[in-house]
Amino acid sequence: MKTIVLEPGERLQLAQLIRKGVLPESVVASARDIVADVRARGDEALRDYSKRFDGVELGCLRLPQEVLDGALDAVDEPFRAALEKAARQIRDFHARELEQSWFTTRADGTLLGVKVTPVRAAGLYIPGGRAQYPSTVLMNVIPAKVAGVERIVMVTPPQRDAAGATGGISPYTLAAAAVAGVDEIYTVGGAQAIAALAYGTESIAPVDVITGPGNAYVAAAKQLVSGDVGIDMIAGPSEVCVLADATAEPAIVAADLMAQAEHDPLAACYLVTCDAAFAQRVQEAIEALIAQSPRGDITRASLDNEGTIVVAADLAAAVDAVNTIAPEHLELHCADALGLLGSIRNAGAIFVGAWSSEPLGDYVAGPNHTLPTGGTARFSSPLSVTDFQKRSSVVCYTPEGLLADAPATQELAEGEGLWAHALSVGLRRRLLAQGPDAVDTGTLASEDLTGIAWPADDASVIAAGCGAGAPNQAVRGEER
Repeated sequence: MKTIVLEPGERLQLAQLIRKGVLPESVVASARDIVADVRARGDEALRDYSKRFDGVELGCLRLPQEVLDGALDAVDEPFRAALEKAARQIRDFHARELEQSWFTTRADGTLLGVKVTPVRAAGLYIPGGRAQYPSTVLMNVIPAKVAGVERIVMVTPPQRDAAGATGGISPYTLAAAAVAGVDEIYTVGGAQAIAALAYGTESIAPVDVITGPGNAYVAAAKQLVSGDVGIDMIAGPSEVCVLADATAEPAIVAADLMAQAEHDPLAACYLVTCDAAFAQRVQEAIEALIAQSPRGDITRASLDNEGTIVVAADLAAAVDAVNTIAPEHLELHCADALGLLGSIRNAGAIFVGAWSSEPLGDYVAGPNHTLPTGGTARFSSPLSVTDFQKRSSVVCYTPEGLLADAPATQELAEGEGLWAHALSVGLRRRLLAQGPDAVDTGTLASEDLTGIAWPADDASVIAAGCGAGAPNQAVRGEER
């Protein structure tokens, strides 16, 4: 692991971190071509890319419903019990995030509020490749279910080394889909799957929101379709930051760093401490533990190439370094971990105290494990129920409310030079003051419409509004 030593008064700088940042242009260009091809050729393109990239010749793209219905029978009871416990706790946590529509009524009878509506359909991408992630199924599907999404679609790459009705999908992943409540599963992966979810093909109806992690091509495709559909985030490699003092156990800190490193050779691991000797003990513990890891090569590649130790001069500088890193996962292995919580500004998920192992959050704690990466925790948040809900403002004026706000509206519209904006309100004032004949098209043809739109109300009328019997033009000096 790379070591950065901060002198007294020195702050960690972003330029000192090992971060790849933006998706390579070559990846984006390839993803753009794939997305365009799927839009043009639909299912034919999906089958071509599955044969080319996955080595699988697909027949029917959709997993048979009976396979999904029987998925729980294909796993053992202990795993099923773990899935059901995790699902229950994830559901309980996310139920607290559910937003409700709300409305308020002003004294003049005007109704204002927010109408909260779930999106109709959501698409979930589940990676294949190095590992299968049934936990990711739970974390992405359950918030959508809590939000009230009617149709949840899962896509995942077919595996060339497995045959049969499941398309090589892990039975654990299928069991998670059954527990979470997935409606449709398609054995399609990569950028082509994202394009199919966003724009639809002959077999796959489009969705409104796409979530879930994937490789660089999946991330690039999500970036490309964003705006046509909603997405959760552009996720990079996984990362963890451990802030530890001398009270922490080196072997436990080492295991926590390795838990992230074993995901991917590009996973980023940070250890921030004020004790250089403690950092050395953690590295020694890593060497002792990694010897028995079945994913030792991946873990070592991550720690050697993407790992960073920051030795700060004091705790304040260490906390500042954590906020600069803005990690996906943050562990506080400190004597007063809870007391530090208020100082943390930037982190996707914060695990407070020595007993709060980050893998607990990956699987069963309840908060979502789909988190902002690559420093984006400075401005973004974990996946939640709100990612599957839309909020519509509701505005319902009464005649009294209109008259209260019309003068100010017209004044602001005049300031912006938007004549028809002001006229829209002014005609309603005229209707209330003079009756329907006053807004008859024939009558208006001979009227000074600019005087109706921009009536030169004085400040007292603008502040207080105008009554139903007030003329449409008050006097502001000799402006009109």
